[in-house]
Amino acid sequence: MVEPRVYDAMSKPIVGHLDPFFFEVTQAVKTGLNACFGTANEFTVAMSATGSGGMETAVANFVEPGSKFLIFANGYFCDRLTEMGKRQQANVIRIEKPWGETWTPEEAREAILREKPNTVAYVAAETSTGCWTDGKTICDAAHEVGALVIADCVTALGSMPIEFDKTGIDIAYSCSQKGMGCPPGLSPFTVSPRALKWLTEDRKSVIPTWYLDIKLLSEYFGGAKRYHHTAPITAFYALHEGLSVIADEGLEARFTRHWKNRNAFVAGIEAMGMEMHVAKGHRLWNLMTPKVPAGISDMGVRKHLMDNYGVEILGGFGELAGKVFRIGLMGVLATEKDTLFLLEKFEEALKAQGFVPKASAVEAAKAVYKAA
Repeated sequence: MVEPRVYDAMSKPIVGHLDPFFFEVTQAVKTGLNACFGTANEFTVAMSATGSGGMETAVANFVEPGSKFLIFANGYFCDRLTEMGKRQQANVIRIEKPWGETWTPEEAREAILREKPNTVAYVAAETSTGCWTDGKTICDAAHEVGALVIADCVTALGSMPIEFDKTGIDIAYSCSQKGMGCPPGLSPFTVSPRALKWLTEDRKSVIPTWYLDIKLLSEYFGGAKRYHHTAPITAFYALHEGLSVIADEGLEARFTRHWKNRNAFVAGIEAMGMEMHVAKGHRLWNLMTPKVPAGISDMGVRKHLMDNYGVEILGGFGELAGKVFRIGLMGVLATEKDTLFLLEKFEEALKAQGFVPKASAVEAAKAVYKAA
């Protein structure tokens, strides 16, 4: 859901893409994004592209033809990273886990020290599974062998801590929807000084894309303000206001709100006798994946919610098609009121498909809120 204030911001008059006011907006966006990413990076921008465009920017700029590109693969968007790496003619190495599982620090470190890649990528917040991968060990080991690290933060940014600098990430990207509470169309993107040094001094081949060339973009968003492309002004207004909403709430308060509502939702799911797909300790704070109970049609449940209440939840795809529900409680929807409403109607929809809950989801969630 889009924050109401963001809709208001999108109605403001549009200026030119080289107007000084526009660059005031981009500078404010940079400051706000750095806070959300947890970094002091000089190069932080909102790419005029969706999250997949941010992914392609990362791969195109920091993965060279013939280089070794190691991907920690445990979901759909790891597969997309793999495809992009192949198209850059890299030597792609995949370290596999079942969808929704993650690696022990020992497994991650051993793989990197064994393969000695040039670039490592992992999906910190896997949208297809609801799984969070902590990248600290990945980054530490990658830096030992001189590799750069790309982290996909698409679902998490704005809803839970990324801690870019503390983790040691080199390149990260996200999207303007989901945790940011804005419409899709921009991809927050940040690069460490270490990665920028590699790009400007050590990369041997020409960057194969003009539009996503970070060096050209730095001349547009940076000091020179040299024309590069016609930026979507209204989308920048939206992101600027979305970041203002986050700043007004405070990052820690916002993170705590998402964490608390996630916990209440999970308590309700488990009280009904359902299971979560992702193990405790590795779950996202704003996207949950309960398993579809045996004998229950996920499409039937979803159709009941949409037809009766206008509530949309998604099903699994890829390896998880028909096996999980994908349910987002993020931004403006991550509230006690909305969580309890969703649990009530979700339980109703499950019952309509023949599921018999062991206990009330709503009462279990209320107990979590009362104890918080």
